[in-house]
Amino acid sequence: MRIAVCIKQIPDSEAPLRVDTSGRWIDEEDIPFVINESDEYALEEGLTIAEQTDGEVVVFTLGPERAREALRKALALGAARAVHLVDTAFAGGDAMATSRALAAAIGGEAFDLVLTGSQSDDTGFAATGSMLAGHLGWPHAWLVMGLDVDVESRRARVVREMESGVNEIFNLTLPAVIQVQAGINRPRYASLKGIMQAKRKEITEISPSTLALDAGVVGVSGSAIEVVSVFFPESGGGAQIIQGEPAEAARQLVEKLQKEARVL
Repeated sequence: MRIAVCIKQIPDSEAPLRVDTSGRWIDEEDIPFVINESDEYALEEGLTIAEQTDGEVVVFTLGPERAREALRKALALGAARAVHLVDTAFAGGDAMATSRALAAAIGGEAFDLVLTGSQSDDTGFAATGSMLAGHLGWPHAWLVMGLDVDVESRRARVVREMESGVNEIFNLTLPAVIQVQAGINRPRYASLKGIMQAKRKEITEISPSTLALDAGVVGVSGSAIEVVSVFFPESGGGAQIIQGEPAEAARQLVEKLQKEARVL
């Protein structure tokens, strides 16, 4: 089974962050970058399925030159090869523009399954995987917490995490796009042997022209969403503690929400 796994390199959430001079994103100088958390689980799921089916994993990412580090880590973990969509034209794209580029790259090969994380921890669109499925014309499932693939029937049994502790179980026909949730498995660590082998594995670099895409349909130019500004949440004060019996406290709370906060 041939499996494509999409990963994204994001700023480490533990790093001290600053807004850059444009006010539209963070200052990326001197901060560490890591693979997005749910994408690590997607990669582990892909590697496990590949081992069970005598298949292979090809990992894809869209990002600047520094994202090559994330691909090397994926190769060290066991991916067979990597594809890097690296070009300034790809930069700053929303879920629509990014999925369009990824679909063009993935669609150029024959895959049985595409795995992505449920959402990125930086922008949090949670839509790239579903839009990728739309571009490919494949079935899709989001927030997947269980996945069993039957190679012979070319079907996948999917368990989705719903609200109130309820799970949804259904079958998809392959090829399909699956967005997995963090916690679906336990990601492995790279071995010394894997790290050494990764240095010899192929990383293919792709530009819009390689994919026969006009630069105007990817990156900022191909995006429907414009980031106007980013900022840190302001710390507030003046918290109020409402005393009294529950019924009276609830009445006072509703009154304050209506007359003071004006949110009801």
